[in-house]
Amino acid sequence: MKSRKVSFALFFGNRGFFPASLMKEAREELPRVLAKWGYDHLIMPEDATRYGAVETTDEGRVYARFLQENRGRYDGVILCLPNFGDETGAVAALKEAGTPILVQAYPDALDKLGPALRRDAFCGKFSIMDVFCQYNVPFTALKPHVVTPDSDAFKANVDAFAKICRVVNGMKNMTVGMIGARTSPFKTVRCDELTLQKQGISVETFDLSGIIAETKAIDPASEACAAKLKALHSAAQWDGVPAAAAENIAKLAVVIDKTIAAHRLDAIALRCWLELEEQLSISPCILMGLLNDAGIPAACETDIGSAVTMRALGLASEAAAGCLDWNNNYGSEEDKCILFHCSAMPPSMIVGKGKIEDHAILATALGPNRSFGPNTGRIAPTDFTFGNMLTAEGKVKFYLGEGAFTDDVIDSAFFGCAGVARIKNIEDVYLHIGRTGHRHHVSVTPGLHAAAIREAFTRYLGFDVTLPQES
Repeated sequence: MKSRKVSFALFFGNRGFFPASLMKEAREELPRVLAKWGYDHLIMPEDATRYGAVETTDEGRVYARFLQENRGRYDGVILCLPNFGDETGAVAALKEAGTPILVQAYPDALDKLGPALRRDAFCGKFSIMDVFCQYNVPFTALKPHVVTPDSDAFKANVDAFAKICRVVNGMKNMTVGMIGARTSPFKTVRCDELTLQKQGISVETFDLSGIIAETKAIDPASEACAAKLKALHSAAQWDGVPAAAAENIAKLAVVIDKTIAAHRLDAIALRCWLELEEQLSISPCILMGLLNDAGIPAACETDIGSAVTMRALGLASEAAAGCLDWNNNYGSEEDKCILFHCSAMPPSMIVGKGKIEDHAILATALGPNRSFGPNTGRIAPTDFTFGNMLTAEGKVKFYLGEGAFTDDVIDSAFFGCAGVARIKNIEDVYLHIGRTGHRHHVSVTPGLHAAAIREAFTRYLGFDVTLPQES
């Protein structure tokens, strides 16, 4: 699910009485290490300003034009300070950058503190950040305060900054498709579309009856349906599943794919019962899991908040995201619980191949063989980031946290897809969810990304974020 390479526009701040050699070294070193780490870059021509850097307001305007001419070709700006740097020139250059900005400063060498070779970027970084705050220019600063580009510490900074850039740029002007009306009893997934729209997140709605009608009209012998059947069978075990059920899941997948493409949807939230079961004798779980693995978050039960959160998690991790229930305690273990769903979990997060089965819960209401589609299995052990979203008081509010899926055993009779999650201060997480009205759903993705997502959300997107594990 890797996205295209992240590209950075490179900015070099200068003070004229420092040696030109510092700019030359930095302009050579920074592009070299970024390429080594797999990132693209844009760099202003060296002859555009003195040393190809910015040390005056006029040179800042030159750099601003450079950014304007390359709008859309860079995901973020790395502001590099080989020396102290000029604050006003930096503001003129970057106040309209429109992307995240990472401030990096070179350290001084203890044997080069004389007037001819000292950098003073340590001090200059404070001044740049101070003036950016005065002008309301959002920026990112990471530890350590000063760092050489060709170092493991700076690579970690750049990797974190790339996550921030992916989340910020991917969440701006995103569109979520809500397929079907909210099931009446599920007031737990209600969401304020106007609040989302004010944050640049659009919700497009689609009548489920129209989707079902299109599904019934699909030719099962079509090339698209055959390709979808092949993908579905490659993703899971289908022993004992009626051919008609597999065919209907493939046909529904074709229709949803067409809807996503036609409306340029970044994520979907689907009404997943009972109409699909009653009219097509299927549940859509496995096709939603494949969408999640393809980088199109698909949330159950028209849960728009989970779909939006899954989008952010997937952008940060460059891996699939899934939607689960906070579902069961794990015996008396105080830092563990069982996360579960029936399941639209991405196959990439499941141990081996899951098995497509009749929906054990819905079968009690509809009878057997009416709801094939849940991908039954166990979630693979991994570190993970979790969170979810709600709208309240005109604000978009998230909680975020980190944990690990373990290899602890779950009863073999347990339905759907589940994993045992170990989460530090889990009781504080429960209290936060309950007291603030968050959903019973939780979105997850592999890896530890909470810090980068929080930075993207709070500094650049204006979302409220709580990390209840730290409370």
